Amino acid sequence: MNRSRTIRNAIRKSAVLALLLAATGIFTLPFIWSLSISFQPPGDVFSWPIELIPDEFTLQNYRRLWTEIPFARWLLNSGGVALAVTLANLFFDALAGYAFARLRFPGRNVLFALLLATLMVPAHVTLVPKFMLLNALGLVNTYTALVAPAMVQVVGIFLMKQFFESIPKQLEEAARIDGCNRFQVFWRVVLPASRPALAALGIYTFQSNWNEFLWPLVVTTTSDRFTLPVGLAMFRYEFRVEWTMLMAGAVLIALPTLIIFLVFQRLFIQGIATSGLKG
Repeated sequence: MNRSRTIRNAIRKSAVLALLLAATGIFTLPFIWSLSISFQPPGDVFSWPIELIPDEFTLQNYRRLWTEIPFARWLLNSGGVALAVTLANLFFDALAGYAFARLRFPGRNVLFALLLATLMVPAHVTLVPKFMLLNALGLVNTYTALVAPAMVQVVGIFLMKQFFESIPKQLEEAARIDGCNRFQVFWRVVLPASRPALAALGIYTFQSNWNEFLWPLVVTTTSDRFTLPVGLAMFRYEFRVEWTMLMAGAVLIALPTLIIFLVFQRLFIQGIATSGLKG
């Protein structure tokens, strides 16, 4: 009896492991193929059979990125916009989340429900109104237009509210007894205790804005304001596509978010898990 149960458990574990390996292969193969194409000469892209290890290894595609196009400017634009949006979200989302978690004011639950209801509105629906508003203010094709609409997000407010509700109120009460006002309690006590949730929010926000394509495409009109995804889209011409340079750029775009996630993976998972403890 015990032997048959052991065999069944071993078969079950083997099946789960096989499924995980298959899923890993499915998700990583496109990235590996993109990496391979980025090191190939342009004429070898459509060669058959597909070779993940190029016969002729070259760094010319990466050199062309830095010499033939304003790749450095696009990189600075993407990094600056993503960093500014991330810092703004970390502060404003945490501030709003703390208000909903700890303050008692009329209409608090109704207001929070209305905020959550906006999550059901597709982002494409608000695209035109946002553009018309920024155009009326004369902010189209500016860094303000890239940053301002994304400075606060409802998902971040919800995430931080859920995490703050899991923090013992005794910590805040002790700080109030020591003479701290409400904002000092938030800044000196609550935020330092919220590093896992802040890390999760920061990684999520940075990654989504680093990879954002549609909004920068709509709101920028000159190449000096392009972000990396918009700039790399310029490699798709009317009659041809610069696949090797496009893949080289895609690899470079993926590296920062990959590194950030690997470094802060533990805090990210801990923040997501802890924020769901209370409803």
